[in-house]
Amino acid sequence: MDNTNTYKSPLCSRYASREMQELFSEDKKFKTWRKLWIALAETEKELGINITDEQIEELKANAENINYDVARAREKEVRHDVMSHVYAYGVQCPKAKGIIHLGATSCYVGDNTDIIIMTEALKLVRKRLVNVIAKLSEFALEYKDMPTLGFTHFQPAQLTTVGKRATLWIQDLLMDLEDLEHQISKARLLGSKGTTGTQASFLELFGGDHEKVKKADIKIAEKMGFSAVFAVSGQTYSRKLDSQILAVLSSVAQSAYKFSNDLRLLQHLKEIEEPFGKNQIGSSAMAYKRNPMRSERIGALCRYVIVDSLNPAITASTQWFERTLDDSANKRISVPEAFLATDAILSIFLNVADGLVVYPKVIHSHIMSELPFMATENIMMRASLKGGDRQELHEKIRVYSMEAAKVVKMEGKPNDLLERIANDKSFNLDKNELDALLNPEDYVGRAPEQTEEFISECVNPVLEKYKEELGEKAELSV
Repeated sequence: MDNTNTYKSPLCSRYASREMQELFSEDKKFKTWRKLWIALAETEKELGINITDEQIEELKANAENINYDVARAREKEVRHDVMSHVYAYGVQCPKAKGIIHLGATSCYVGDNTDIIIMTEALKLVRKRLVNVIAKLSEFALEYKDMPTLGFTHFQPAQLTTVGKRATLWIQDLLMDLEDLEHQISKARLLGSKGTTGTQASFLELFGGDHEKVKKADIKIAEKMGFSAVFAVSGQTYSRKLDSQILAVLSSVAQSAYKFSNDLRLLQHLKEIEEPFGKNQIGSSAMAYKRNPMRSERIGALCRYVIVDSLNPAITASTQWFERTLDDSANKRISVPEAFLATDAILSIFLNVADGLVVYPKVIHSHIMSELPFMATENIMMRASLKGGDRQELHEKIRVYSMEAAKVVKMEGKPNDLLERIANDKSFNLDKNELDALLNPEDYVGRAPEQTEEFISECVNPVLEKYKEELGEKAELSV
């Protein structure tokens, strides 16, 4: 069927992985509903409700083969998605028809399913994240000793190393991973709470037995793979959960955005580039261009996730009492799209990190154009030890530095600061002595050691913990 005349989300057609799309698919959603109905029926039977094994087996036999045509036709009549699927399930399970959804509300399947899917999606994001961390760690170790200009305010500052700079990207991602792990660790279902969260319908179902109602709540959660439920709720779980989860995704996006901006600036400097395909076109008009398309795409999607995270924040703050329905339409869009976009961001991030191209000679050239200025303190110290007056030398270096900078900026000529100093007898230093003071490795401080220590102490334990999830490759679809 030709669908070129209807809108398709680029998140699905261009960016997000098949795995993440499947998590937010109709199949995943409605099959989870049926699993929840089975868990409900099993729990009610175990706690004394008159439900037979035959009815439960009938439900299980039809858990996977959803009759979508029946459900869609029914929803056109009743305008209610949950009751349409209760009806459709009942058509397939005539013996169990009367006990499907017994005592439950729409949010029993809707909200519990949302939590289940979001929890699985967080784990997939975590997998993507640790693979990016692993790849950047390899890069950091490989280039831990390579000096490069550090920048503050995007102005040349003291030297660092290429690898040390990568640790800054990794550290942000480790902070995101901590937040992800915390969010996953406290995952809990809504459970079976009823229309206003009081469990009144279940109390009636179990003949006023409060203990059975409490047991039903946790037993359902355990059958669905969770160890806890929300202690209290209205009809829905607190929409603050959605806000917290998307805040974590926003944080991941912020880290990726920072990386992509740094890389775009480095590519402008011709120091480090993202991968560029053999047949890739950088510009439709300028054939020579190598635009940082992947990094720009990361930035574009990150901006979307960061802004999208405001949706559940506003939704959580505007809910009325035990439930309103102005959350539904918004969260159907904002939550899945945040996950799909984050998945795409990390896939592109991994692709870029796995193919970074470093240009050592360009990096060295940039260093040497600035290093004479940075070496002035060492030069002054050496000249002082050879009998020079420090205050006099300081003033001369200040003047020479200004003059050399003017030559570079106004005349476009090379930095001649060392020549000026070598020609001044008060410094008592010849050109060879001055050149010896311009070894870039002498100006990187503890950057190599910091990189090694950081990877060993902070990163490797994380990679060991998730070693079974490592080894992903990311290929872009477009």
